[in-house]
Amino acid sequence: MTGARLRDKAAIVTGGGSGFGAGIVKKFVAEGCRVLIWDINKDPATSLAASFPANATSIFIGDVSKASHWTNALDQCLDDFGKLDIVVNNAGVVHVSKASEEVEEEEVDRMWRVNVKPLYYSAKVVVPYWRKEGMKGVVVNLSSISAPRPRPRLVWYAASKGAVTAATRGLAAEYANEGIRYNCIQPVLGETAMVAPVHGGVDTPERRAVTLAGIPIGRINTPEDIGNAACFLASDEASMLTGVCLDVDGGRSLM
Repeated sequence: MTGARLRDKAAIVTGGGSGFGAGIVKKFVAEGCRVLIWDINKDPATSLAASFPANATSIFIGDVSKASHWTNALDQCLDDFGKLDIVVNNAGVVHVSKASEEVEEEEVDRMWRVNVKPLYYSAKVVVPYWRKEGMKGVVVNLSSISAPRPRPRLVWYAASKGAVTAATRGLAAEYANEGIRYNCIQPVLGETAMVAPVHGGVDTPERRAVTLAGIPIGRINTPEDIGNAACFLASDEASMLTGVCLDVDGGRSLM
């Protein structure tokens, strides 16, 4: 289904080359948005961009955990599209499910750098731009249903996503009077590269069955599910929503 819910908008989507990020990019483009596909890997971003009409997207290869890359990404977006209306902090990592005391410190630090620090960097770089231009920007952050419903053996991942949820709500309160909206999505497991690590490093029908047993709707997320949710939160239809943490979890949080 296509439309014009994001017509004349320009967005940055981090981790946009694959998984949930690709689903978000596809939905945004279908709804009239021009998108800077930010990924750390060139090949998936290039392949995805090639599937769209010319000038609908551009590519930025960079690391969301580096402050200077945020400045460079904003500069490129302004060069390519003339403005920036929407930021989607989608890029994220997870550790392999294991006993909490066995997770290496480097992995914990990596999750903090990739899952949490980009919210700080994007606020530091993009909010002043919106303020200078008098724009009412929108930020959509990808949290996780593990933030309100943490589970054993993925505690440090849940902790990083809990920080995303808390930061989203705090930033929403701080910038609402400037017309800048912050919301987040809290997905259940989806068809991404995270399936194997969440299942202890392997992706098997048996381990998926255990996960599915805890999701009343009976399936995991698709990239399209997350694209649809992100599009709504980024659109003017959600202009009264800020500080919302939307559970896209098939009822997982009810279990």
